[in-house]
Amino acid sequence: MAAARDDALDILIALIAKAKRLGADAADAVLFEGASISHTRRLGRVEKLERSEGYDLGLRVFFGKRQATVSSNDRSAAALDELAERVIAMARVVPEDPYCGIAAPEELARDIPALDIFDPVEPRVETLIERATAAEDAARAVEGVTNSEGADAGWGRAKVVLAASNGFTGTYETSGQGVSVAVVAGNGTEMERDYDFASAVYGVDLEDAAVVGRRAGERAVKRLKPRKVASQKVPVVFDPRVARGLIGHLTGAISGPAIARGTSFLKDKLGQPIFGKGITVREDPHRRRGLRSKPFDAEGIANRPRAIVEDGVLTTWLLDLASARQLGLKTTGHAARGTGSPPGPSPTNLWLEPGKLSPQALMSDITQGFYVTELMGMGVNGITGDYSRGAAGYWIERGALAYPVSEVTIAGNLKDMFLRLTAASDLEFKTGFDAPTVRIEGMTVAGT
Repeated sequence: MAAARDDALDILIALIAKAKRLGADAADAVLFEGASISHTRRLGRVEKLERSEGYDLGLRVFFGKRQATVSSNDRSAAALDELAERVIAMARVVPEDPYCGIAAPEELARDIPALDIFDPVEPRVETLIERATAAEDAARAVEGVTNSEGADAGWGRAKVVLAASNGFTGTYETSGQGVSVAVVAGNGTEMERDYDFASAVYGVDLEDAAVVGRRAGERAVKRLKPRKVASQKVPVVFDPRVARGLIGHLTGAISGPAIARGTSFLKDKLGQPIFGKGITVREDPHRRRGLRSKPFDAEGIANRPRAIVEDGVLTTWLLDLASARQLGLKTTGHAARGTGSPPGPSPTNLWLEPGKLSPQALMSDITQGFYVTELMGMGVNGITGDYSRGAAGYWIERGALAYPVSEVTIAGNLKDMFLRLTAASDLEFKTGFDAPTVRIEGMTVAGT
C-alpha cells in the first residue's frame, strides 16, 4: 500500500517540477485513484453487476496572476510531458485573476489526523448480491407492495493525493458501502412509491439490508390513497430525509463565491442571528468514520470542527483561498476540487444539532399541519431566499399523522423559515449532511 502511495506522490512532485522548469511561478497537482462495484437487481433478477476502476490527475500552474488547469488519465511519461507543456501555454494567455494562487507555506496543514475513513476489506460480489436481494425481498414482502423499482448495493474506495510547489504533500484514502431499494404499492391509477437506503464507511457499520427494505415497503404502503388539502398557512414538519436539504440551502448561501458576488440572501448576516436561539449547525471534517471526512482541504490547508451556526448566530462563511482573498479574510479550510478546475469551497460532515423533543412531542400541539416526506422541483432562489417546492407527505390532525397527502406546494422564504425552525431529538448520521425532524411555523401550503 505504501509503495502505491509513494508512486502517486512521486508522479505529482515530478509534474510540478517540470512545470516550474518550463517557467511557472507556482503549481499544484491532485491525483485521484478509485475502484467501485455496483449491483442492481429488480424483481429478483440481476440488472447490473459491474466493477470500474479509474485514475485521473490535474495540474494547475500560475504565471503571476494567471492560472490554468488541465487533467489527464494517462500517466505515461510522454503524456505527462505534453500535459505540462499544454497547461503552461494556456496559463500564459488567459486573463489575470487577482485572487488566484496557492497557499503561503505558513498557511499549510502541519499535523494530518488519522480519521479511520478507509475500510481495507473489499466486500465479495456475493455479499453485495446478498444485500440487494435481502433489501428487495424484505420490501416486496410487505403487504400491499405490488412492484419494485429495484435494489442497489455498492462499494467504492478512493485515494486522494495532493502536492504543491509550496512544499505541501498529503494523501488519504476513503471508502464507502451502501444499499438502497425503491418499491411501488397499489395498482392501476392508485400506485405510490417510496424508498430507503443506508450507507457507511465500514461494511460492519452498514445497517441490515432487510431492515432497510422493510422500511421502504412500509413507507410505500403508508402513502396509498393520498388526499388533497385546501390552501392554508400551517406548521410544516420536515422528515429527516428532506430536512437535510434545508442545511444544503444554508451552505449554498454562505459559500464564499456567493458572498463575494453579493448573490446570497445571507450576504450581510455574518455574526447575526439567522436561526432561533438554541439552534446549532455543526461541521466536523475529522469525524471518525464520517462519510465526508477528510484530513485537510484541497489546498493543503488544515480543516477543523466548528459551529457554522451557534445558538442561532451565523459564525462563518465557507471559504477557499480565492474567495477569502476576495473578501479580505482568511480561508476557512473548505477548499474542494476535481482535476479539471480550480478549487471551490464545500463543507464536509455537517449536521443540525438535535433538540430535546421527540418528533411526536414536536407535533403534539399541531391542530392542522403538514408532515413532508418528499420534495419535488428546484424552486429555491438563492438570491432572495424565496422557497417554493412541490411536496408530498401526511396531514397532521390533533398532533398525529392522519392521512397521506400529495400534489401540494409548500412556500415561504428561507430567512423566515430558518428563524421559525425547531429541531426534534431524532438525529441520525446517514449521509454526511444530516438533520433531525424539524418544524417550521407559518408556511403556506398550496393545495386545492
